[in-house]
Parts: sequence; structure tokens; C-alpha cells
Amino acid sequence: ICFTSGGTEGDNFAILGVHRTLRTQGRTAAITTPIEHKAVLAAVHHVVHEGGEERLVRVHATGVVDTNHFASLLDERVAVASVMWVNNEVGVIQNIPALAAQAKAVGAVFHTDGVQAFGKVTVDARTQPFDLLTISGHKIGAPKGIGALYIRRDTPLEPLAHGGSQERGRRPGTENVAFAVGLATAAELVLAEYHAEHTRLMGLRTALEQGLRERIPDVVIHAEGAPRAAHVVNVSIPGTSSESMLMALDLRGIACSAGSACQSGSVSASHVLSAMGVPGELANAALRLSLGCLSTPECVTRTVDVLATLAEKARVPKAAPAFAIVDF
Repeated sequence: ICFTSGGTEGDNFAILGVHRTLRTQGRTAAITTPIEHKAVLAAVHHVVHEGGEERLVRVHATGVVDTNHFASLLDERVAVASVMWVNNEVGVIQNIPALAAQAKAVGAVFHTDGVQAFGKVTVDARTQPFDLLTISGHKIGAPKGIGALYIRRDTPLEPLAHGGSQERGRRPGTENVAFAVGLATAAELVLAEYHAEHTRLMGLRTALEQGLRERIPDVVIHAEGAPRAAHVVNVSIPGTSSESMLMALDLRGIACSAGSACQSGSVSASHVLSAMGVPGELANAALRLSLGCLSTPECVTRTVDVLATLAEKARVPKAAPAFAIVDF
């Protein structure tokens, strides 16, 4: 375990650290998907700047990775393959053990961004063959500014920084001990509460989605046909826009986003939905709703009521003006 400042550093460390180590052996390619967090996509883009190759795996309309295409991109030139375990925008769960096994079969290192997965799905390095796993503290109740990268023994990984022996030389500099303790405590708690909390959140997600369908019959729930984590719901209400809905929801005390949580307030179309083939009008109407430890049935009921009311107002045809202004 190497402590980091969070998910972004962990993702960059994993992808660039492996690529810089293995490129001398002719392994210069990095594989990822177009629905990854920007931290992974930017790191893979940087591989290209360093003389390497970027390979993007297609995803189905449900957001699930095309495993046949993934297999076709694997060869002896691949240094690292990185696939997010749970998508941060639509909640899709990828079959990480199977993808990791495919990558390792050709000698590639497999990394997964597990920021949205840790504490939400079963993560077990003893039985699942991933080599590198990124986690972020604030997603499980630890302070912001702490995370960790799990590194399987003997994984080739060049440090991003140099100068000290901390973290076995992998991340030099004085460790943030207090925050590391906070991360460890949060991890213990989230794992102890995993089964009960998963059941509770699944119930809330079901109630949220059923409520939206009843009140807004044409609502679109993205990635509905795929395995999804319990804490993320991504919906589009035809005839509305993310921008106006975000502002109206904020005024009513409901926090959500149009994309990833770290882009809360963002109104640009989601690159995840675009990669899934979601039409522009629906992508521009998307809202990402998250459930967590503070969510209650009352929160769900109020959210459904507010969304239904706002959708009705947004879709009322605007009357034509009763007069025209003429410029003489």
C-alpha cells in the first residue's frame, strides 16, 4: 500500500509509472476506455506525449466494456491496461477479474480505478488478479487529500517523484500520518458496514428510480440494463436541460451534477454518455444523482417530487408574445 493524495495521483502513478518502467522492453502502449475518469484519460494521453501509444476500448450502449475488442487490443507491446471498476457517472460495474486475467495473459500490467468501487463492491486482492488499485479517502468518509495505491508485489512501477525513502522509495516526502490513519479507520468502518449499507442503498435506488418512472414516465435511466452499483443514478428527462435543472435543484437544496461528482455544477455534455452513444439532446439533459450514508427515504421522496415539478414546468410550451417590438 502506497499512500497518495487521492485518486488522481494514484491513477497517474499507476499508468505512467508502469509505462516508464516497461517502455525500455518494447512495451509502449496503454489501453483504457473512453468512459474513464479524466485522471486516467489524461494520464494515458500523456503516455502518447512520452512516445507511447494510446488504445481505446469500445463500450456497449449499456456502458459495459466490449470484451472482444479489449482482447483484440492486447499484445506484447501493451505495458498497462486501465479499466475503471465502477463508473463514476453511470455506476456501471465492469468485470474487473476477467479483464485483469486477459491483460495478464499477454504480460501486461492491469490497473483499475477503484475509487467508486472500494466499499461498494467486493474488492479482494487475494482472489482477484488486478495488479494496481486506486482508492480515494473522501469517497468513503476519510478526509479529502488522502488516498492509496495498492501495488501487487513485483509490479514494475517507476516513482513519479524522487528524493526520499518514504513509502519504500515509491513516493518520497513526509507522509501525512493523521490522514493515513483517517483513511485506515474509514476503510475498516466501510467494510464492516458493507452488506447492510449495500442493501439499504439498493432499496433507496429502487425507490428513486420507481418514483421517477411513475412521476415522469419518459425518464431515461442510463445504463439501466447493466450491472450497476447502488449509489449512482444517472437520468435524463427529455425536454429539459442539465444547466437549468442544476440551477433549479440547487436553489431547492438538492445537490447533483451533470457529470462526475468532482465536476459538480458542470453543464457540459458527459464524455461517458457520449461514448455510450447517448444522443446529444438526452446527454445534455443528464443528471447524476448520488446516494450515500446521509441519504434517507425522505430525501428520495423529496427529490422525486422536486424533479417531477421542475420537469413539468420546463416542458410547458411557452406562449407566443402578445406584441412585437418594431425597430423604426
